[in-house]
Amino acid sequence: MQTCGPDPGWWCERTLDLTGSAAAAEAVDWLVHTPAKVVMIVILAWLVNRFAARLVARVAARTRAAAVRGARPTSSDAAAAGSPRADARARTVSDVLGSITSAAVFTIAGLMILGELNINLGPLLAGAGVAGVALGFGAQSLVRDLLAGLFVLIEDQYGVGDVVDVGPATGTIERVTLRSTRLRDVAGTVWHVPNGEIVRAGNQSQRFSRALIDVTVANDADLAVAERIVASVGTALADDEEWSDRLLGVPSMLGVQALDSHGTTLRLVVDTEPASQWAVERELRRRLRDGLHEAGISVPQQAPPPVNPSE
Repeated sequence: MQTCGPDPGWWCERTLDLTGSAAAAEAVDWLVHTPAKVVMIVILAWLVNRFAARLVARVAARTRAAAVRGARPTSSDAAAAGSPRADARARTVSDVLGSITSAAVFTIAGLMILGELNINLGPLLAGAGVAGVALGFGAQSLVRDLLAGLFVLIEDQYGVGDVVDVGPATGTIERVTLRSTRLRDVAGTVWHVPNGEIVRAGNQSQRFSRALIDVTVANDADLAVAERIVASVGTALADDEEWSDRLLGVPSMLGVQALDSHGTTLRLVVDTEPASQWAVERELRRRLRDGLHEAGISVPQQAPPPVNPSE
Protein backbone atom coordinates (compact mmCIF):
# COMPACT_ATOMS: atom_id res chain seq x y z
CA MET A 1 0.00 0.00 0.00
CA GLN A 2 2.98 2.35 -0.41
CA THR A 3 1.27 3.51 -3.59
CA CYS A 4 -1.56 5.11 -1.64
CA GLY A 5 0.65 6.29 1.21
CA PRO A 6 0.74 5.30 4.89
CA ASP A 7 -2.92 6.25 5.31
CA PRO A 8 -4.55 4.97 2.09
CA GLY A 9 -7.92 6.27 1.05
CA TRP A 10 -10.89 4.12 0.06
CA TRP A 11 -10.86 5.30 -3.57
CA CYS A 12 -7.13 4.61 -3.92
CA GLU A 13 -7.46 1.10 -2.48
CA ARG A 14 -10.45 0.18 -4.66
CA THR A 15 -8.79 1.52 -7.82
CA LEU A 16 -5.58 -0.36 -7.09
CA ASP A 17 -7.51 -3.58 -6.40
CA LEU A 18 -9.54 -3.25 -9.60
CA THR A 19 -6.81 -2.15 -11.99
CA GLY A 20 -3.58 -3.18 -10.32
CA SER A 21 -2.11 0.09 -11.64
CA ALA A 22 -0.33 2.35 -9.19
CA ALA A 23 -0.55 5.29 -11.60
CA ALA A 24 -4.33 4.91 -11.93
CA ALA A 25 -4.74 4.61 -8.16
CA GLU A 26 -2.70 7.76 -7.55
CA ALA A 27 -4.59 9.63 -10.29
CA VAL A 28 -7.97 8.70 -8.80
CA ASP A 29 -6.77 9.60 -5.31
CA TRP A 30 -5.60 13.01 -6.59
CA LEU A 31 -8.86 13.64 -8.46
CA VAL A 32 -10.92 12.80 -5.40
CA HIS A 33 -8.98 14.75 -2.77
CA THR A 34 -7.35 17.73 -4.54
CA PRO A 35 -10.47 19.17 -6.24
CA ALA A 36 -12.36 18.81 -2.98
CA LYS A 37 -9.68 20.77 -1.15
CA VAL A 38 -9.64 23.41 -3.90
CA VAL A 39 -13.42 23.77 -3.67
CA MET A 40 -13.20 24.09 0.10
CA ILE A 41 -10.54 26.80 -0.22
CA VAL A 42 -12.70 28.71 -2.73
CA ILE A 43 -15.78 28.46 -0.52
CA LEU A 44 -13.82 29.54 2.55
CA ALA A 45 -12.32 32.49 0.66
CA TRP A 46 -15.79 33.53 -0.53
CA LEU A 47 -17.16 33.42 3.02
CA VAL A 48 -14.22 35.38 4.41
CA ASN A 49 -14.60 37.96 1.64
CA ARG A 50 -18.32 38.36 2.37
CA PHE A 51 -17.63 38.80 6.08
CA ALA A 52 -14.86 41.32 5.36
CA ALA A 53 -17.12 43.25 2.96
CA ARG A 54 -19.81 43.57 5.64
CA LEU A 55 -17.22 44.63 8.19
CA VAL A 56 -15.84 47.29 5.84
CA ALA A 57 -19.35 48.56 5.06
CA ARG A 58 -20.09 48.81 8.79
CA VAL A 59 -16.86 50.74 9.40
CA ALA A 60 -17.66 53.13 6.56
CA ALA A 61 -21.18 53.66 7.92
CA ARG A 62 -19.82 54.38 11.42
CA THR A 63 -17.30 56.84 9.96
CA ARG A 64 -20.11 58.64 8.13
CA ALA A 65 -22.29 58.71 11.26
CA ALA A 66 -19.42 60.08 13.34
CA ALA A 67 -18.86 62.85 10.79
CA VAL A 68 -22.55 63.78 10.92
CA ARG A 69 -22.58 63.79 14.75
CA GLY A 70 -19.50 65.98 14.78
CA ALA A 71 -21.08 68.54 12.50
CA ARG A 72 -21.97 71.98 13.84
CA PRO A 73 -25.60 71.91 15.08
CA THR A 74 -27.44 73.96 12.46
CA SER A 75 -30.76 73.89 10.73
CA SER A 76 -29.17 71.94 7.91
CA ASP A 77 -28.13 68.96 10.06
CA ALA A 78 -31.15 66.92 8.95
CA ALA A 79 -30.13 67.39 5.36
CA ALA A 80 -26.50 66.65 6.22
CA ALA A 81 -27.49 63.32 7.78
CA GLY A 82 -28.67 62.07 4.41
CA SER A 83 -26.60 64.27 2.15
CA PRO A 84 -25.48 62.78 -1.17
CA ARG A 85 -21.92 63.83 -0.38
CA ALA A 86 -21.81 61.80 2.85
CA ASP A 87 -23.38 58.81 1.11
CA ALA A 88 -20.97 59.03 -1.83
CA ARG A 89 -17.97 59.30 0.50
CA ALA A 90 -19.08 56.28 2.53
CA ARG A 91 -19.68 54.31 -0.66
CA THR A 92 -16.27 55.25 -2.10
CA VAL A 93 -14.42 54.33 1.09
CA SER A 94 -16.35 51.07 1.29
CA ASP A 95 -15.53 50.21 -2.34
CA VAL A 96 -11.82 50.99 -1.96
CA LEU A 97 -11.34 49.09 1.28
CA GLY A 98 -13.52 46.26 -0.04
CA SER A 99 -11.38 45.96 -3.17
CA ILE A 100 -8.17 45.87 -1.13
CA THR A 101 -9.61 43.23 1.21
CA SER A 102 -10.90 41.10 -1.67
CA ALA A 103 -7.54 41.24 -3.42
CA ALA A 104 -5.75 40.12 -0.26
CA VAL A 105 -8.21 37.28 0.49
CA PHE A 106 -8.23 35.84 -3.02
CA THR A 107 -4.48 36.21 -3.42
CA ILE A 108 -3.95 34.09 -0.33
CA ALA A 109 -6.57 31.61 -1.57
CA GLY A 110 -4.83 31.42 -4.93
CA LEU A 111 -1.49 30.62 -3.30
CA MET A 112 -3.12 27.91 -1.20
CA ILE A 113 -4.68 26.37 -4.32
CA LEU A 114 -1.32 26.40 -6.11
CA GLY A 115 0.16 24.63 -3.09
CA GLU A 116 -2.52 21.95 -3.29
CA LEU A 117 -1.64 21.48 -6.95
CA ASN A 118 1.94 20.70 -5.89
CA ILE A 119 3.31 23.78 -7.65
CA ASN A 120 6.52 25.08 -6.11
CA LEU A 121 5.71 28.53 -4.75
CA GLY A 122 9.30 29.45 -3.86
CA PRO A 123 10.37 30.86 -7.26
CA LEU A 124 6.95 32.47 -7.72
CA LEU A 125 7.11 34.28 -4.38
CA ALA A 126 10.72 35.29 -4.95
CA GLY A 127 9.87 36.74 -8.37
CA ALA A 128 6.84 38.53 -6.95
CA GLY A 129 8.99 39.96 -4.18
CA VAL A 130 11.56 41.33 -6.63
CA ALA A 131 8.81 42.76 -8.83
CA GLY A 132 7.14 44.32 -5.78
CA VAL A 133 10.38 46.00 -4.68
CA ALA A 134 10.99 47.35 -8.19
CA LEU A 135 7.42 48.57 -8.47
CA GLY A 136 7.61 50.14 -5.03
CA PHE A 137 10.69 52.16 -5.94
CA GLY A 138 9.21 53.21 -9.27
CA ALA A 139 5.76 54.11 -7.98
CA GLN A 140 6.48 55.70 -4.62
CA SER A 141 4.73 58.95 -5.56
CA LEU A 142 1.71 57.07 -6.91
CA VAL A 143 1.37 55.01 -3.72
CA ARG A 144 1.73 58.18 -1.65
CA ASP A 145 -1.00 59.89 -3.71
CA LEU A 146 -3.35 56.92 -3.32
CA LEU A 147 -2.84 56.68 0.44
CA ALA A 148 -3.28 60.44 0.85
CA GLY A 149 -6.46 60.34 -1.25
CA LEU A 150 -7.83 57.49 0.84
CA PHE A 151 -7.35 59.50 4.04
CA VAL A 152 -8.90 62.57 2.41
CA LEU A 153 -12.04 60.52 1.78
CA ILE A 154 -12.07 58.78 5.16
CA GLU A 155 -11.54 61.99 7.15
CA ASP A 156 -13.81 64.06 4.87
CA GLN A 157 -11.22 66.82 4.63
CA TYR A 158 -13.05 68.30 1.63
CA GLY A 159 -15.48 67.32 -1.08
CA VAL A 160 -16.99 68.45 -4.35
CA GLY A 161 -18.31 72.01 -4.05
CA ASP A 162 -16.06 73.06 -1.15
CA VAL A 163 -13.83 76.11 -1.47
CA VAL A 164 -10.39 74.93 -0.40
CA ASP A 165 -6.86 76.31 -0.15
CA VAL A 166 -4.52 73.40 -0.89
CA GLY A 167 -1.30 75.41 -1.08
CA PRO A 168 -0.54 75.46 -4.80
CA ALA A 169 -4.03 76.77 -5.58
CA THR A 170 -7.27 77.95 -4.02
CA GLY A 171 -10.64 77.29 -5.60
CA THR A 172 -13.81 75.24 -5.76
CA ILE A 173 -13.37 71.47 -5.71
CA GLU A 174 -14.74 69.87 -8.87
CA ARG A 175 -13.53 66.30 -8.43
CA VAL A 176 -11.73 64.20 -5.83
CA THR A 177 -10.15 60.85 -6.72
CA LEU A 178 -7.70 58.64 -4.88
CA ARG A 179 -4.82 60.03 -6.95
CA SER A 180 -5.54 63.75 -7.36
CA THR A 181 -7.82 66.66 -6.57
CA ARG A 182 -9.21 68.92 -9.29
CA LEU A 183 -10.26 72.47 -8.41
CA ARG A 184 -11.09 75.68 -10.30
CA ASP A 185 -9.91 79.06 -9.03
CA VAL A 186 -11.72 82.41 -9.32
CA ALA A 187 -9.94 83.14 -12.60
CA GLY A 188 -11.35 79.95 -14.12
CA THR A 189 -8.06 78.05 -14.15
CA VAL A 190 -8.44 74.32 -13.47
CA TRP A 191 -5.78 72.90 -11.15
CA HIS A 192 -4.93 69.20 -10.89
CA VAL A 193 -3.07 68.66 -7.61
CA PRO A 194 -1.74 65.18 -6.66
CA ASN A 195 -3.05 64.26 -3.23
CA GLY A 196 0.42 63.34 -2.00
CA GLU A 197 1.61 66.92 -2.56
CA ILE A 198 -1.11 68.46 -0.39
CA VAL A 199 0.58 69.03 2.96
CA ARG A 200 -2.27 71.15 4.33
CA ALA A 201 -5.79 71.96 3.18
CA GLY A 202 -7.81 74.95 4.38
CA ASN A 203 -11.52 74.28 3.82
CA GLN A 204 -13.44 77.57 3.73
CA SER A 205 -16.90 76.03 3.36
CA GLN A 206 -17.11 72.86 5.45
CA ARG A 207 -20.23 72.56 7.65
CA PHE A 208 -20.38 76.34 8.17
CA SER A 209 -18.54 79.49 7.13
CA ARG A 210 -17.93 82.86 8.74
CA ALA A 211 -18.41 86.34 7.34
CA LEU A 212 -15.97 88.84 8.81
CA ILE A 213 -16.28 92.58 8.19
CA ASP A 214 -13.80 95.24 9.31
CA VAL A 215 -15.22 98.75 9.10
CA THR A 216 -12.85 101.69 9.48
CA VAL A 217 -14.27 105.04 10.62
CA ALA A 218 -12.55 108.36 11.20
CA ASN A 219 -10.76 108.75 14.50
CA ASP A 220 -12.92 111.73 15.41
CA ALA A 221 -16.17 109.78 14.84
CA ASP A 222 -18.47 108.94 17.76
CA LEU A 223 -17.62 105.28 18.42
CA ALA A 224 -20.83 104.60 20.33
CA VAL A 225 -22.91 105.77 17.37
CA ALA A 226 -20.73 103.90 14.89
CA GLU A 227 -20.97 100.66 16.87
CA ARG A 228 -24.74 101.06 17.18
CA ILE A 229 -25.09 101.53 13.42
CA VAL A 230 -22.87 98.55 12.60
CA ALA A 231 -24.78 96.33 15.02
CA SER A 232 -28.17 97.53 13.72
CA VAL A 233 -27.15 96.82 10.13
CA GLY A 234 -26.22 93.27 11.11
CA THR A 235 -29.53 92.76 12.95
CA ALA A 236 -31.48 94.12 9.98
CA LEU A 237 -29.74 91.66 7.67
CA ALA A 238 -30.63 88.77 9.99
CA ASP A 239 -34.29 89.89 9.96
CA ASP A 240 -34.38 90.12 6.17
CA GLU A 241 -36.16 87.03 4.79
CA GLU A 242 -34.01 87.15 1.68
CA TRP A 243 -30.82 86.72 3.74
CA SER A 244 -31.91 85.05 6.98
CA ASP A 245 -31.70 81.54 5.49
CA ARG A 246 -27.99 82.11 4.75
CA LEU A 247 -27.14 83.17 8.30
CA LEU A 248 -26.64 80.92 11.32
CA GLY A 249 -27.48 83.52 13.90
CA VAL A 250 -27.38 87.28 14.38
CA PRO A 251 -24.20 89.17 13.43
CA SER A 252 -22.07 89.94 16.47
CA MET A 253 -20.38 93.29 17.00
CA LEU A 254 -16.95 92.55 18.48
CA GLY A 255 -15.86 96.17 18.96
CA VAL A 256 -12.63 97.95 18.12
CA GLN A 257 -10.25 95.73 16.18
CA ALA A 258 -7.49 98.18 15.27
CA LEU A 259 -6.52 101.81 15.82
CA ASP A 260 -4.01 103.82 13.81
CA SER A 261 -3.53 107.20 12.18
CA HIS A 262 -5.91 106.35 9.33
CA GLY A 263 -8.91 105.55 11.53
CA THR A 264 -10.57 103.19 14.00
CA THR A 265 -11.51 99.71 12.76
CA LEU A 266 -14.62 97.95 14.06
CA ARG A 267 -15.22 94.23 13.50
CA LEU A 268 -18.51 92.47 12.78
CA VAL A 269 -18.77 88.66 12.42
CA VAL A 270 -21.55 86.16 11.70
CA ASP A 271 -21.62 82.43 10.94
CA THR A 272 -23.19 81.55 7.61
CA GLU A 273 -24.18 78.54 5.58
CA PRO A 274 -21.23 76.92 3.76
CA ALA A 275 -19.77 79.09 0.98
CA SER A 276 -22.27 81.91 1.66
CA GLN A 277 -19.85 84.16 3.53
CA TRP A 278 -18.74 86.15 0.47
CA ALA A 279 -22.25 87.10 -0.57
CA VAL A 280 -23.12 88.03 3.02
CA GLU A 281 -19.95 90.14 3.34
CA ARG A 282 -20.74 92.04 0.14
CA GLU A 283 -24.29 92.77 1.28
CA LEU A 284 -23.11 93.86 4.72
CA ARG A 285 -20.56 96.23 3.20
CA ARG A 286 -23.20 97.78 0.98
CA ARG A 287 -25.59 98.31 3.89
CA LEU A 288 -22.86 99.57 6.20
CA ARG A 289 -21.77 102.13 3.65
CA ASP A 290 -25.31 103.47 3.35
CA GLY A 291 -25.93 103.41 7.11
CA LEU A 292 -22.71 105.20 8.01
CA HIS A 293 -23.24 107.75 5.25
CA GLU A 294 -26.76 108.56 6.49
CA ALA A 295 -25.43 109.04 10.03
CA GLY A 296 -22.75 111.42 8.80
CA ILE A 297 -19.89 109.15 9.81
CA SER A 298 -17.07 109.34 7.32
CA VAL A 299 -14.99 106.41 6.22
CA PRO A 300 -11.36 107.50 5.76
CA GLN A 301 -9.72 106.93 2.43
CA GLN A 302 -6.90 104.49 2.23
CA ALA A 303 -3.45 105.97 2.12
CA PRO A 304 -2.17 106.27 -1.48
CA PRO A 305 0.62 103.88 -2.49
CA PRO A 306 4.13 105.27 -2.12
CA VAL A 307 5.52 107.03 -5.17
CA ASN A 308 8.58 105.54 -6.77
CA PRO A 309 11.15 108.35 -7.13
CA SER A 310 12.45 106.79 -10.33
CA GLU A 311 9.09 107.15 -12.05
